[in-house]
Amino acid sequence: MSTVTVIAKIITDNTGSWVNVPVILTVKGDIPLITDYFLILTAQGKSRSTLISYARAFRLFLDYMEANKNIFSDPDRLLTSFILRLRTGTLDEQGFDPSGLFWEPKSFLNTKNIIRCLVSFLNWLEPKCTKTYKLIPNDFRSVLLYSAWYRKNINDFLGHTKSFKKSLLSYREMNYSSTRTHLLVEGDAVAFPEEKFKTFFVDGFSIQRDLRISIRDKLILLLMHGGGLRESEAMTLWVSDIELDPLNNNSALVKIYNEEQGVAPYGWKSYKGGNSRKLFLKEKYGRIPRVSMFNTEHLGWKGGTIDHRDGYIIVNWFPSYYGEIFLSLWKVYHQYRASILCNHPYAFISFHHKYSGSPYTLNAFHQNYKNALKRINLLPSKHEGYDPHGHRHSYGRRLRRANVNPLIIRRCMHHKSLDSQTPYTEPNFNEISNTLSSVN
Repeated sequence: MSTVTVIAKIITDNTGSWVNVPVILTVKGDIPLITDYFLILTAQGKSRSTLISYARAFRLFLDYMEANKNIFSDPDRLLTSFILRLRTGTLDEQGFDPSGLFWEPKSFLNTKNIIRCLVSFLNWLEPKCTKTYKLIPNDFRSVLLYSAWYRKNINDFLGHTKSFKKSLLSYREMNYSSTRTHLLVEGDAVAFPEEKFKTFFVDGFSIQRDLRISIRDKLILLLMHGGGLRESEAMTLWVSDIELDPLNNNSALVKIYNEEQGVAPYGWKSYKGGNSRKLFLKEKYGRIPRVSMFNTEHLGWKGGTIDHRDGYIIVNWFPSYYGEIFLSLWKVYHQYRASILCNHPYAFISFHHKYSGSPYTLNAFHQNYKNALKRINLLPSKHEGYDPHGHRHSYGRRLRRANVNPLIIRRCMHHKSLDSQTPYTEPNFNEISNTLSSVN
């Protein structure tokens, strides 16, 4: 492997502000043009997972070129061979690979995503080659490692405008859209089994040495199973965003804010009048939103629709008693959290002696979730719904079984379209079988 990806703090001006972006390092240092492209993607608001996908695609391409230096003189052949190796792998029938890559065959969707990322970069690069191609060849040969396969009297294909355009055109025409190798499977809706939930909730998460841990994880579980939240959304919750439900004082009204665009709590404003949560985190705690982090504190934000212009979604409890259970547990948990000094606003914190008071991480929750399954003799399995996301599927199916209007289900699950909720509300194999049997 000739490249490695690291997360670096990049400063672009004299303001002192910095941004975290992936940087691809080679034996000659970083690759400025790729780093510039990552900065553009970050400015466009691309998520951390998207940036990592691009970095992975670039590294695969660069590693492939390094392993096959002095082989390709034609860019079309290079790209075609690269795609073939993604699909077939690099091992021969005996399991040998002289190139040293040792790639296993990648799936159709995985290959398509890698190619999409690479083409996006090449499309951005094309105008630069057109405008300044006389100045680019040496730069590319040193920075993009093209010197490894550059031959006498043959220009670097990214520096040779005509050859580059021809290669890009053929690549666009290919579009990698063949469906012969793309298998579409309906499959079962991977919902956490409703009949297992009570035992999981009571016994799986109750056998803890520390009651604080048990209550914290149960609160997150209620947000996912009874409120339909994704795990990242549940763990984004701030202490300030839990209120009494004005329609039912025995239940909790929970709001989940977008950390970048949502309005700060308590009517807070910066010295210049800004009121976003992003500013609040920076000025109050010296932090950045967790969605922008690249460490273990990172939390994703899927998007979708919001319920209020202040930038939040409301947890719609179903059945409603989940909101009452949440509130009763929250009153106890809030006392535990208030007794620990926390330099952040997040509701869920670590009680581990090494990280006490730090924001609770997804990795830690996943481990506790697996342990809870084992306590009731279940094994983690996405295919059977024994997975955190399976609770969102259970929520959607519960709404559908209750004959809730699809438009209301869309609002409850905060989807942009009705099509988005199909995987969450489609019947499973047992329901299909029982329905057909009843017809007979």
